[in-house]
Amino acid sequence: MIHIIDYGLGNVQAFENMYKRLGFEVTRAKSADNLENAKKLILPGVGAFDHAIDLLNASGMRDTLENLVIAKKIPVLGICVGMQILANSSDEGMREGLGWVPGKVHSFNSHELGNNYPLPHMGWNDVIPSNGSPLFKGMEEKSRFYYLHSFYFECESTGHSAAKSSYGIEFDAAVQNNNIFGVQFHPEKSHHWGAQLLKNFAEL
Repeated sequence: MIHIIDYGLGNVQAFENMYKRLGFEVTRAKSADNLENAKKLILPGVGAFDHAIDLLNASGMRDTLENLVIAKKIPVLGICVGMQILANSSDEGMREGLGWVPGKVHSFNSHELGNNYPLPHMGWNDVIPSNGSPLFKGMEEKSRFYYLHSFYFECESTGHSAAKSSYGIEFDAAVQNNNIFGVQFHPEKSHHWGAQLLKNFAEL
């Protein structure tokens, strides 16, 4: 069973619909009790880093998630801000992140990107898989995903980068630390590439 963490951020319904179309059992988790028997976890998110951490803390699910992901090694996939809060910290706010993937989230504004790169980075962009991540099985060649963000993840270790994209600068489009995965783009809006990635995660 795939559990989608419903802590008040992200398009939970879109993930439910896509997984049902793909033939996988899926449910929402709104409390720690809902996480029983979870085999896979989806951590969506949109908006600001601090707000996401505050909502996750307020949900009462954080300690249970820590136990499932860190102690029991249940696979988790963070998406957009759900990926960013996997980091240690962010230029966007003051809160500490989950720290599950060592790294920091930076603003594109910290670089002189020029007029050719308006913010937010919105729309389709190429994604180049790296380090043999199973998320991109069947997509080893260039694939395209939909983005909407102004901040990007920078891994401390290149070994935790699962894919790269470029928008004025190269950045980590996807991350992986053992059973912990994250993608900056929106697979639920990325047509057959997104469906394949979510299927790959479900079949880990």
